[in-house]
Amino acid sequence: MKEQSVLTIQVSGKGETKAAAFAAALSQVQPAVMKATGCVLLRIEPQEVKIIQAEEKRVTEKFLFFFLPREKKSYSVVLDITVGIIMIDTEKVPFTLG
Repeated sequence: MKEQSVLTIQVSGKGETKAAAFAAALSQVQPAVMKATGCVLLRIEPQEVKIIQAEEKRVTEKFLFFFLPREKKSYSVVLDITVGIIMIDTEKVPFTLG
């Protein structure tokens, strides 16, 4: 019933800090694995993380186009994550009528 598999998924995230961008991307790992497998997951173990794209975007804002300039930064990342998963394939579980 219990099966092991290795899967590579691509996730992305955005945030106002570098850590927030990575956290947003990593929070998408479980839903992406669930969507790809369709099985009940027991464990997801990251094995490798590759950074595909990492961007910093800077925008200068000014009040009334002239006053009080300030710089705002935002970050975005795209990651390829290879995960080892342990899952239960519900299609192989023999259910009985009761």
